[in-house]
Amino acid sequence: MRVVVLMGGDSPEREVSLASGAAVAEAFREGGYEASPVDVTFTGRFPARPIWDVLNSELLEADVWFLCLHGGFGENGGLQALLEEKGVPYTGSGPLASMLAMDKWMSKKLFMSEGIPVPDGMLVGPGEDGRILEEIGLPCVVKPRSQGSTVGLSVVRCEGEIKKGMEFAGAYGDVLAERFITGRDLTVAILGEEALPAVEVHPKHEVYDYTCKYTPGMSEYTVPAELPEETADALKEHALKAFKVLGCRDFGRVDFRMDTEGGTYCLEVNTLPGMTSTSLVPKAARAAGISFPELVERIARMAVERR
Repeated sequence: MRVVVLMGGDSPEREVSLASGAAVAEAFREGGYEASPVDVTFTGRFPARPIWDVLNSELLEADVWFLCLHGGFGENGGLQALLEEKGVPYTGSGPLASMLAMDKWMSKKLFMSEGIPVPDGMLVGPGEDGRILEEIGLPCVVKPRSQGSTVGLSVVRCEGEIKKGMEFAGAYGDVLAERFITGRDLTVAILGEEALPAVEVHPKHEVYDYTCKYTPGMSEYTVPAELPEETADALKEHALKAFKVLGCRDFGRVDFRMDTEGGTYCLEVNTLPGMTSTSLVPKAARAAGISFPELVERIARMAVERR
């Protein structure tokens, strides 16, 4: 099997993507496969290979393209639509599911339609501080409608912080405000039709933010999460339902918060989560007895079989 590993991109998560791509390429090589990592740019802002060049090259002859892009055009359905048009077999969710998962407002409404608990939330515009106080209350989370890795996210605890949080999130587009759930960070990885063991994250900060995700020593993990069997099963059920209602496929990660009374709230679905050997999806896979090389091979074979 010949694999092209697409990584890099132009989003704020570029460096994370490069790390994911390098790890995935190495895992394929460990498994005895030919892997070609390609640092790609969609805008030309970085010294990387332009996507239009990649899509008209010898790389089209590969058996599968493994996507390690995080955020932006690489994850929001834009790249997926181009690959569909070219007939390229690629890993992960299709254009529509990718777009819906990246749009935190649309995905929230779809989760609600399926009875999946979510934090109260609303879209807000400039000068709507009062609406946040009236309809959401404090503390609340203010974040971009369409970003990953908690880019642009703030936990707002007093009225004077709302404007700053909205400006921070607004730098990335539309703004979403949600009720802050005090409690535990939990995540469930999906592989094919299977929900893997839940992972609990213990970040040094109040939320599992960008710093805690990607700075060594800023988070600890319990794998599998220490939960009553009934709670663990319900969490997996909600994760699979959230994954499927968006139309996702192959693999992903569904993030939750659990309040102090044991209630769980779905935050988002990540269609192209981090894939270094220490990322959350590989951690969950290891808990299920799946090595990192086996994990990436299984994901790649799903795309090959679709072709």
